[in-house]
Amino acid sequence: MGSQGQEALFTVLYFVMKHILLGPVLRLFFRPEAEGLENIPKSGGAILASNHLAVSDSFFMPLVIPGRRVTFPAKLEYFTEKGIKGAFKKWFFTGMGQIPIDRTGGSAAQAALDTGIRLLREGHLLGIYPEGTRSPDGRLYKGKTGMARIALEAGVPVIPVAMFGTDVANPIGSKMWKPTKIRVKFGKPLDFSRYEGLSGDRFVERSITDEVMYALMELSGQEYVDMYAAKVKEMQTDGQAPGGVPAQRGESQRDDTDRIPETRAG
Repeated sequence: MGSQGQEALFTVLYFVMKHILLGPVLRLFFRPEAEGLENIPKSGGAILASNHLAVSDSFFMPLVIPGRRVTFPAKLEYFTEKGIKGAFKKWFFTGMGQIPIDRTGGSAAQAALDTGIRLLREGHLLGIYPEGTRSPDGRLYKGKTGMARIALEAGVPVIPVAMFGTDVANPIGSKMWKPTKIRVKFGKPLDFSRYEGLSGDRFVERSITDEVMYALMELSGQEYVDMYAAKVKEMQTDGQAPGGVPAQRGESQRDDTDRIPETRAG
């Protein structure tokens, strides 16, 4: 099947999952609400940079966006399992707008960046979790700079997205989802065109990433931790107590002495 045929198939699967099979069930039990939909462009590429509380984030965010498909990078393992179960998982995740990414090795990491850039240049909405993994404790963790590289290379805006309630509906390690109210809040687009041509400059990319994380912190009210979430998960695995990690308190509790993402792109 050619690329155009695959794209047509993916579009059909996405429509079926969103409007016929899964979407109506999610709307019935979780009553998702969206705020700030006017910040989503009607056409053209854009990055939807979201906090990451649960696997279900990738289900509810696209559900509340009318008229546009959202594509997420997903682990290659979701698409390569053998047998009937593997075929179903591949069909399911494809229908949810996810594309397989091999995240092992440096060349594979570059391939992931290249895929994201290509999709954005083709006019897609690309969902990205800057933290790189789900939050282990509901706090907001330091962002990885790959998102900034993609935004600069593709020349697209970054729209911060805050998820609320998905960690209650779908806690880490849970197999059954708990019906609860889900909210999705879309912030104003962040324009980094002033940095055109500076892709690969690690200071610029860190500055952009921190500005996005700052916007996410303001949008979600989450506590901010100036450490990568993956590192905290390693600490938990090694039996270390992550509670000692310095954290930024929620929006309603912040004062001038609190830490924020290190820089804001100015």
